[in-house]
Amino acid sequence: MPLNTISPFRNESEVIQINGLTVENRLDRVSIYGSIDLTLDKIGLKKARKLLEVVMATVDVLEAEDLPEKVITDMPETVKNPFD
Repeated sequence: MPLNTISPFRNESEVIQINGLTVENRLDRVSIYGSIDLTLDKIGLKKARKLLEVVMATVDVLEAEDLPEKVITDMPETVKNPFD
């Protein structure tokens, strides 16, 4: 079940959903994908505030760190399909 918030860059297990938008927490990145409609109503405002909260929490952590120029990530290993 998705959480209501995340602690950016602190674990590999937190995932939240804001409408059709998914935010996944990792140790070296925060992945945001999907889509969201921010409608001109109270529901749209609520979704926009939640999105802003997640992004600002991420920015706060980034600004507090001594960051490298770029994180190097390994390509995932491709394995043979065991069902072939």
